[in-house]
Amino acid sequence: MARRVEQKAAARERIAAQLAAQQQAERRRRLLLAVGAVVLVVVIVGGLVTIRLVGGGKKTATGPSGSAGADLVTALSSIPDSTFAAVGTSEVKAAPSAITAPALTAGGKPKVLYIGAEFCPYCAAERWPVTVALSRFGTFSNLGTTHSASEDVFPNTPTLSFHGATYTSQYLAFTGVETTTNEMVGNGYKPLDTPTAEDQKTFDTYNKPPYVASDGSIPFIDLGGKYVGSGATYSPDLLAGKTQTEIANALKDPSSPIAKAVDGSANVYTAAICKLTNNQPEKVCSTEAVTAAAAKLGAAKG
Repeated sequence: MARRVEQKAAARERIAAQLAAQQQAERRRRLLLAVGAVVLVVVIVGGLVTIRLVGGGKKTATGPSGSAGADLVTALSSIPDSTFAAVGTSEVKAAPSAITAPALTAGGKPKVLYIGAEFCPYCAAERWPVTVALSRFGTFSNLGTTHSASEDVFPNTPTLSFHGATYTSQYLAFTGVETTTNEMVGNGYKPLDTPTAEDQKTFDTYNKPPYVASDGSIPFIDLGGKYVGSGATYSPDLLAGKTQTEIANALKDPSSPIAKAVDGSANVYTAAICKLTNNQPEKVCSTEAVTAAAAKLGAAKG
C-alpha cells in the first residue's frame, strides 16, 4: 500500500513538472509575440535619449565584443539565392506593416532607420536579418559584435552592433542607432548613441499603435516611411550558445533552423526594401523568394 502511495505521489510530481514546463514554454511564446518581456521607458534628459529597464538593476553582461571580421561580413553578404528560396518565410513570426506617412529619406535616397540597444535580446536577434537584407543592396563597414545582457531573458544572445558602423549603397541610406550598451550603470544601461531629433520624432510618432502592436518597443525599424516594425520576427532562443561565426555559417544551410528564421526574415525585409528602390537591383528584387515574401508584409495602418 505504501509503495502504491509513493508511486502515485511520484506520478503527480511528474505531471506537475510537465505542466509547469508547458506553462513556462507558453509564457515564453507569449513573451516573444508581445515583445513584452522587457518593459522599456524612454528617458529624455537634456536631449540625451536612453532606453532602460523598469525595475531592479541587473549585472553587467560579459563576453566577446569588438569588430566583425572580414570573413563574418563576407559570409552575411554571400548567402546563395538558392538558400533564400529554400527557406521562404514559413518561420517568420512577425513582419513590418505598411503605413501612410511622409517618405523617410537621406541624401536623396530612401532611408532605413533602426533604433535599438545592445542590452536588448530582441534587438540582438533582429540585427541578423536586417544586416543580411541590407547587405543585398550595399556594403557595411565597421560592424561590431556584441551580445545582449547576461541576466535578461534570452541572456547573452550573440549578435552584431550598428554602433560606429557605416553603410554604403547606391540604392538607399541606413541609420543604425544603439542607444545603450549592455553594461549596467545604476538602474539603467550605459548610454551609447543618441538619435537625431528627426529620428527621435520618427520613433515617437510611429513606434506606437496603430502602426505597431505596442508603444515604445525596441528594436524599431522604419523602412523609408512605407513600412514599420518593432520587436523580433523570430525567437532569440534559436541563437543561444552560438558564436557569431557559427550563426553566419548556419545561414547558408537551408535545413538549419537559424537559416529558416534569419534568412526568412531577411526575405521579408528585402521585399520591403525593394518597394523603396523601385525593385532595384533587379537581380535581387526579381528573385522568387523576394517576390513571394512580399505577401508577408502587413496591410497599411494609420
